[in-house]
Amino acid sequence: MSADTAKCTSNACENPLISAEQREKIDEVRRLVGIFPDKLITFSSDASISRYLTTHNWNVKKATKSIKETLKWRLEYKPEAIKWDEVAGEAATGKMYRSNYSDKHGRPVIVMRPSRQNSKTVPEQMRCLVHCIENAILNLPENQEEMVWLVDFSGSNSSNISFKMTRETAYVVQVYYPERLGLAILYNPPKFFAPFWKVAKLFLEPKTANKVKFVYSKDPNTLKIMEEEFDVDQLESAFGGKDNADFDFDKYSERMREDDKRMQSQWEGGNIACEAPSSTLIPSQVL
Repeated sequence: MSADTAKCTSNACENPLISAEQREKIDEVRRLVGIFPDKLITFSSDASISRYLTTHNWNVKKATKSIKETLKWRLEYKPEAIKWDEVAGEAATGKMYRSNYSDKHGRPVIVMRPSRQNSKTVPEQMRCLVHCIENAILNLPENQEEMVWLVDFSGSNSSNISFKMTRETAYVVQVYYPERLGLAILYNPPKFFAPFWKVAKLFLEPKTANKVKFVYSKDPNTLKIMEEEFDVDQLESAFGGKDNADFDFDKYSERMREDDKRMQSQWEGGNIACEAPSSTLIPSQVL
């Protein structure tokens, strides 16, 4: 696809501002990947390939390998097909959900509460996380590709945190969802978390680790991050905001079931926005 492709209106569309060198690398990755499955033709777009190149510092070989792994994983795991009712049991306590507010940049926010962990089965926990990530991507506004994670450590203890789940989360986010995480805020992490974080950082690329910020409610300097990134009127009180509402499972389930319908529609080609290199149309916000 050329840089002067017809203008589009979603985050799945091409960026006309890429340099000639970047254009060459995007085209090279597309050539090296070869055939993209029809269902996953969206991953051949400039926007998608650019994310993989960006996360690998525009290294063509590494980006190509990561895209191939992603295509294989998506064909086998089928993340877009995970329905809310399949993961509702995992999410029932409110341990993980997409909030009803965004940050000041319009990025969807995923809230996590380790203290509400209700299972020890990593595969099921991962399906719940993947559903949440896919849902956040579904709800990305125009010209936005990233999301924010807010982790509330209040009431948590060491038994709530799993090294295995952390390691798998790091792999999934960095390999299958590159450049989707814009910011992760760890709010009031307890002392026991320090040695855990020291090990967890080993699973993260430096670029990803730099997106993780520690915020403490009694530290004005770190609290500035919350004021800079969020509207305090919308932000939950657990994070220093003014919204005192707690997680409502029934209302959230309604939202998720409606979003599942939109997800299915987009993957069936219901919301067309762009044109792929092979002239195959791309559903918006699927990337």
